[in-house]
Parts: sequence; structure tokens; C-alpha cells
Amino acid sequence: MPLPDYNFLSAPLWLITALHILTLSLHFVAMNFLVGGIIIVLWGKFTNRWEDPTVKTFVKLFPSALAATVTLGVAPLLFVQLVYHRQVYASAIVSGWFWLMIIPAVIIAYYFLYGSSFSKLSGAGRRPIYLTLALLLFLYVSIVLSSVFSMAEKPHEIATLYQQHQAGEILNPNVGDWLLRWLHMILGAVTVGGFFIGWLGKDNPKAYEVGKGFFLWGMVLTAIVGISYLLSLSDYLSAFMKTPGAYTLTLAVLLSAGSLHFFFKKKFVGAGLMLFVSLLGMVINRHIIRLLKLADHFEPSSLKVEPQWSVFFMFLICFVIALGVVWYMLRLFFGQKQTA
Repeated sequence: MPLPDYNFLSAPLWLITALHILTLSLHFVAMNFLVGGIIIVLWGKFTNRWEDPTVKTFVKLFPSALAATVTLGVAPLLFVQLVYHRQVYASAIVSGWFWLMIIPAVIIAYYFLYGSSFSKLSGAGRRPIYLTLALLLFLYVSIVLSSVFSMAEKPHEIATLYQQHQAGEILNPNVGDWLLRWLHMILGAVTVGGFFIGWLGKDNPKAYEVGKGFFLWGMVLTAIVGISYLLSLSDYLSAFMKTPGAYTLTLAVLLSAGSLHFFFKKKFVGAGLMLFVSLLGMVINRHIIRLLKLADHFEPSSLKVEPQWSVFFMFLICFVIALGVVWYMLRLFFGQKQTA
């Protein structure tokens, strides 16, 4: 009896790609709020850090931000697995133990965030310790994800590594493949975190200045690292510039600069929309680079399509409801803050 064939797409490739890019961008927004926020809360030059109302707001929001980060991270992971399941699965097997440790790392970090959130309102208490430990765990998770997904773009190297060692204890040994993209992601988180600090602290002069500083210099450093990463793709740079990525990259850079202008004028909605579209452009560029790196090994359009529309409609319904619930929770939280 022949085994069933699971090597097909359950929706058109364009739809899977669009949903992957959208959900990954939303995941990055939540992740940036969380990781960037923790970094700024710990090292921002606040006058009285743990008594600052903006810092208190962020500390209280961190557990919910982690829940949003995890929830919004499931969908893009599933979408990328639909198309690149062989590459991602094989890469995760090579780094099996590191990959599996992501779950306990996130759970433990969750406890640290709640410990910080429930610490005494007056004084620092154990907050800096809890937040530092949570941040270290998040950095571990980010490094593993960067390593695994960068290795998935080089199937021939996965095969070589697996032949050499099959215990699942290898991170991508080609550090240059993932270090700059990881650093770009972390600096991007600091940039977006600075935006949120400034936005939520718009009526708090000190918090706004702290947020503005991290937003500005985070964006400058992110641009420098981004250019360095792009130049490191010497074998693919010429091909990349012939794709729509050249236009999305230019648009993303221009929108990033525009978001700074609006932020300095305290027009936060416009700045936030421009920043999100800029982030969306960066995610599109990552997708294009993946296609270029896999061009000699795999062509997604070669997969046959057997639509399963009921599953996709169910996802869309749940996705819209989830976004609505998150929006309602945020309105409820900040509404209580204003009436307190």
C-alpha cells in the first residue's frame, strides 16, 4: 500500500507567502516591544527608574507581550514549514537539543517576567535580576532561531554536518551566515522598543527623551549592520538588486527615516504606520534572500497545490478574532491606566 503524498501546498503559494510575511511582521512587532523594551528599561537613563510611570507600564505589560510574541510566532512558523518543511526540519534536527530547549527557555522567562511584574511597586526589588535573566533567555532563543533558519538556506551544508555528527548538538558553525542578521534583528528590537517607550511616555518628558535616543541611535546602528549584512551577501547581491527587493529595501529605508521625522514631531500614529511598513519591507527582503540562496536546491513554485480552503478559512477567522482580542485587551489596559 503506497504511503500518502504530503508533498503539496494546501493553498496557493502567493497566499501562503503573503500570510507568512504578514504574521511574521506582527510577531516581530510584539518581539521588538518585549526584547527592546527590556533592554531600554534596564539600561535607559531614567531619573528614578523603578518609580518612573512609563517603566512601570512596560514592566506590567511584559508578560502579555511575551504571550503575544509566542502566539503571533506560531503562524509564521507553520507557514514557513508548509513550503520549506524539508529544509527547516533538517536544520532543526542538526541543532535538535538547542531547538528543543527553546520551549523551557521561554517558559522560565515567562516566570521571570511575572516575577518582575508582581514585584513591590516601590523600589527595584528583584526586578533587574528577573528582567536580566529573562533577557538572556530571549537572546538564547533568538540565536538558536537565527542559526537554524540560516542553516536551512544551505541544504548541502546540513547534510555534511549531519554526516559528521548526529547527536543534535550543532549550531550553524558558519557564524557569518547568522551573526549579522541576528544583530540586525536585536538592534531593530531596540529601535522599535525606543519608539514604544517614547509613544507610551509621550506625557513623561524623561521617558520620551530616553525613547527618542534609543529610537534614533538604534535606527542608525540597525542601518549600519543592515548594510554590512547586505554586503556580506556578495554571491547574491547582484541577483538581489535585480529583484523587487531593491525597491522594497529603498522604500523601507525611506519610511524608516520618515518615521523618525514624525516621531520627533510627536505624530506617533503616522510614525508607527511608517515604521510597521518599513518592518514589513525588511521581512519581504529576508524572504527574497531565502529564495536566492535556495535557488540551486529548491523551487517553491514546483510544489503542486491541493487547496484545503476550510482549514485556511478557519485560520483567518481565528486570526482576526485573536487580533481583535489583543486590541480590546490593550484598550482595556490603557483605559484603566487613564482612569486610575
